[in-house]
Amino acid sequence: MAKLTNEQRIEIYERRLKGETLSSLALEFNININRLKYLVRLLKKHGYNILRTDKNRYYSKEFKELIINRVLVNKESIVSVAIDIGLSSEGILINWIKKYKENCYNVIENKKGRIPKTMTKIKKSKKTLTKEDKIKELENKILYLEAENEYLKKLNALVQEEELGKEQRVRVITELRAKYPLKILLKISGIARATYYFYTNKQDKDLKNQDIIEKIKEIFYANKKRYGYRRITLELKNQGININHKKVLRLMNKLNLQSITHKRKRKYSSYQGTIGKIADNHIKRNFEANRPNEKWFTDVTEFNLRGSKLYLSPILDAYGRYIVSYNLSLSPNLNQIIDMLERAFSVNTDVNNLTLHSDQGWQYQHSFYSKRLEEKNIIQSMSRKGNSLDNGLMEGFFGIIKTEMFYGQEKNYRNIEELKLAIEEYIDYYNNKRIKVKLKGLTPASYRNQSLLINN
Repeated sequence: MAKLTNEQRIEIYERRLKGETLSSLALEFNININRLKYLVRLLKKHGYNILRTDKNRYYSKEFKELIINRVLVNKESIVSVAIDIGLSSEGILINWIKKYKENCYNVIENKKGRIPKTMTKIKKSKKTLTKEDKIKELENKILYLEAENEYLKKLNALVQEEELGKEQRVRVITELRAKYPLKILLKISGIARATYYFYTNKQDKDLKNQDIIEKIKEIFYANKKRYGYRRITLELKNQGININHKKVLRLMNKLNLQSITHKRKRKYSSYQGTIGKIADNHIKRNFEANRPNEKWFTDVTEFNLRGSKLYLSPILDAYGRYIVSYNLSLSPNLNQIIDMLERAFSVNTDVNNLTLHSDQGWQYQHSFYSKRLEEKNIIQSMSRKGNSLDNGLMEGFFGIIKTEMFYGQEKNYRNIEELKLAIEEYIDYYNNKRIKVKLKGLTPASYRNQSLLINN
């Protein structure tokens, strides 16, 4: 590639301004097209005087660090920064960054002047050099094996925690850098130098977030992986830590903290046709309530544990999505529904004009159920046939409970009794500890109690 004189550079720039293509100019002057683009941009910004600037001009340590940080911290492009400060090529800035990383993120100023002859390497005899080379080679092998042993030990610990990946290998390298040369550690790990510094830069960014990261992990695991980034953001705010939800999402993605997901399975249905009274749909998918005990919802769902079945029948208050009462039974019978109702009435005496919504399951068509609601002056409401969304609040709750403590976790329960205890514990957790985004970070119980205190 030809070296250009200042006159040629000016000629290229002026001909480009007149409309000649970059490719034709690059071909004529035997110059890389990217180098040509850089030259045009440089002259456009600084004019011809930039060509007469002393090539060996001095840049202070502080200036270099400031410019490097524009690239590494502010994420500005190397080319735009190099042009902005008037470097003759972006290669100069690339070299600064390379040396900066090689020197553990420090700018090392080069001493001016020639190296004294006393500092030059002393030529040794062939015999002595060969012997020392062998000793040095042996020492390097021992150092390599020691580094490999420690690296594999630390890596194995991460494998046990199911955390193996490039980012984790970089973490191990960083821990061992004070003891072993980076070159050896990169060879052992199979990580490229550029990859290492890429992840190191990412890690450095979050060094100041270490306390937040620990808090996020604490909340995530304390809630058995049930919280996503929105709920964790609210819980952090409840603990006095104000943080943007996008930052929490980024940190959770970095830590690979993903809340439990599941594939919905076939829903249990108690519908057996019309065998009694079908009530009107008074709710009409209006699931909001202005006070506790205004709208209740109920349904039955099935937990199938390796062929053994357990049925959950809860009542959910639309106000705060609070579970008012529930019953767990080995079979979906009328006694289960009666017990659930009596438990609800025992702790909620003011149910006058309350609306209780269900689907058209046979239990809710039963005369005893209808009469019990009439005695309490409760308005009975039912979904339309084949419209499960009419009872969307209960569908939503069943989805949450099965996602967070059942689907994909069946192996945790040896028998139905253990599953029953787990459901009871979960409902207590759901009511009293699990915060909700829609409730502005409150639990259903806190939200409900807040209203009851105000009204009393």
